Amino acid sequence: MRRAALYSNHGSLYIGDRFVIEKAHEAMVKIKMKIKNIIRSSVALTAIIATPNAFAASAPTADAVSTSSINTDASYSTGTSNNNYESVFANLALHCIHQEFPNVVKHMMNSADDVKAPSKLYPAFYGCLDWHSSVHGHWLLVRMLNTAQDAVDKDEIIEKLDTSFTTENIQGELASLKRENNASFERPYGLAWFLQLTAELRQSSIPEAKEWLNTLLPLEEEIVARVSAWLPKLAYPIRTGEHSQTAFAFGLMLDWAKVADNRDFEALLTSRVKEYYQADKQCPLAYEPSGQDFLSPCLAEADLMRRVMAKKDYSQWLSAFFPDLTAEKSSWLAPATVTDKTDGKLAHLDGLNISRAWMIEGIISALPDDDARLPVLKKTLKAHREAGLNAVFGDMHYMGSHWLGSFASYLETQRGIN
Repeated sequence: MRRAALYSNHGSLYIGDRFVIEKAHEAMVKIKMKIKNIIRSSVALTAIIATPNAFAASAPTADAVSTSSINTDASYSTGTSNNNYESVFANLALHCIHQEFPNVVKHMMNSADDVKAPSKLYPAFYGCLDWHSSVHGHWLLVRMLNTAQDAVDKDEIIEKLDTSFTTENIQGELASLKRENNASFERPYGLAWFLQLTAELRQSSIPEAKEWLNTLLPLEEEIVARVSAWLPKLAYPIRTGEHSQTAFAFGLMLDWAKVADNRDFEALLTSRVKEYYQADKQCPLAYEPSGQDFLSPCLAEADLMRRVMAKKDYSQWLSAFFPDLTAEKSSWLAPATVTDKTDGKLAHLDGLNISRAWMIEGIISALPDDDARLPVLKKTLKAHREAGLNAVFGDMHYMGSHWLGSFASYLETQRGIN
């Protein structure tokens, strides 16, 4: 479902002078393909200039957010505006998926042979600062092709994905993944996003998607085997607010299993999820966030459990899990504030606001329409959505721009629900 995007009054939708120059150069090279987008962007810019700033300068409390900029009915949807947020998100990924540096490589080095340039180690997913961000940057582009072909540069996206998704590149990825002492590589976060990428390809109608999927299948097979071997050995869930968190990753993996019709994996994961989380009560939401979270341990668990429980059972479970979430609440959870966007860890909190928004939306989707908790949940969703999208449409450093577009796309296209 496409929804109206919220924009700030910042003068630029892109990240720094270098990005603007690069995009302008690409426009000249591909002038024919860009004419349509230039016209659309002009309409968008006019709308942005004419629209009052929808966001506060700093993260607002749930009580302080204006009710004028988002629809709060059951679907949280309005008619899509001319602001073309899809192009903004796509351009963030197009900018970085083949940008090799700066780069963070996280793997075991067994010998000097493992000391190589990122593009040699990970020939498909070397851009966007790190492996997992590159993977979900590629997912973002496929998602835009699936949901907004007319709003993005389809030909440029296909060209970029063709460059990444080659048999040679995926064989190189497999070789790196299978290195000795590398069993925990990108587990579970990056592996979950890779499965989300292949799920998106399975649901795509564009002709190239089937070929891309076939190319990626050997890597998918290895990842599913790794996770399947790991789950029975994982004695406890991982309750952090960063990459090692299991609740968020398990949600992506369950969604993949349903799309891929992998019933054995779905059954294994569902069984483990219930064992890990079903008896949980009184989640300490008051202790969140930690200083560099981009995922909420409590909300991610609640968003996960809706996937494995019937509505009636889930509603009761949620009452025990969040006993302070009641109809009498005027304010439940305030958005986080980022103090330094150039610090990659501190900038995580922009992503936390976005992921909280989609997790709350997931919780809402699993509750009865007459649930008394819906008003406060919708109010909290609205506050986090505005705070999170303000970061994406505002001034960003590369520490945020290389990954926040994926989170914004996941929220705005309701990927966790649709």
